[in-house]
Amino acid sequence: MQDDAAPRDGDDAAIARDAAEEASAFSHPPVDPDVTMAYGDHPDQVIDFYAPRDPDPTVPTPLVVVLHGGAWRAPYDRRHITPFADFLTRRGLAVANVEYRRGEETPPAAARLLIPAQAGSPTDGTGDRDGTADGGDTGAEAGAPVAGRWPDTFDDVAAALDALPALVRVALPQADPRRMVVTGHSAGGHLALWAAARHLLPADAPWRTDRPAPLRGVVALAPIADFQVAEKLAVCGGASRQLLGGEATFAERLPYADPARLLPTGIATTVVQGRTDLVVPQAVAESYADAAARAGEVIGLTLLDDVGHFPLIDPAADACAVVADEIAQLAW
Repeated sequence: MQDDAAPRDGDDAAIARDAAEEASAFSHPPVDPDVTMAYGDHPDQVIDFYAPRDPDPTVPTPLVVVLHGGAWRAPYDRRHITPFADFLTRRGLAVANVEYRRGEETPPAAARLLIPAQAGSPTDGTGDRDGTADGGDTGAEAGAPVAGRWPDTFDDVAAALDALPALVRVALPQADPRRMVVTGHSAGGHLALWAAARHLLPADAPWRTDRPAPLRGVVALAPIADFQVAEKLAVCGGASRQLLGGEATFAERLPYADPARLLPTGIATTVVQGRTDLVVPQAVAESYADAAARAGEVIGLTLLDDVGHFPLIDPAADACAVVADEIAQLAW
């Protein structure tokens, strides 16, 4: 099982390390939320809320919004990132783990690749902790499900962020939505950057807002942040192209979806990227940082040596602690 798989270059040592990092990240059992609330009528339109562990009752708790990866493909839901969400709560942060509609609702049976530690719990449509996890996409050509649904994926992320302040007051009254940081991994990193840039969308975009989102910042983890570079590198088996509806509509929809075209946001942004990432290569993050600089915005780009794609969300990895520190710097 591979998440967001990009072509490999034959480096056996690098591939072996990537596989070991992946196995470690997905060895943790899923963690149930404290509360689940709906932001719409579809079964995927739900948010899992996690309360901070041992919070200081005298200090408002920052809220971290988590957007999971999985190349926007249906089998790969929020379940796999729950150990990361729990890790953040142990750092004193409240967490909102957002689900959203991904690719086709019923992917081919051959594409239902499960993380071993989380297998045996297919999505039952209730919005509870269930379903398959991040991984297994080598492109539609190889039988993997199509990435994303236009416009549903974007509809959901926009609706979830808009609903969050009211929902969190009910679900986690100790959390302070005025101290909100959005983070996301891989495809979720793209959605995090996009969510912070809705005020820059074309005037006819249904998701456009009149002003920047009230965020403390964004921490994007190995994000698919520049769609044209991602397509050149065949990241996720052409998932960016699939998300936008295929080759016929890719170019015309880029201004509505590509973070590299939605700059400067005016919102503090940090990208955390492993230098040895074989899934979403470093070049994608660097291209986004370059685009930000050309737009007059300086973003943080934290490059981690000897780190691939998966340690960023692996509570057992040192890289995950770096991620938590980056989030805390913005949240507090």
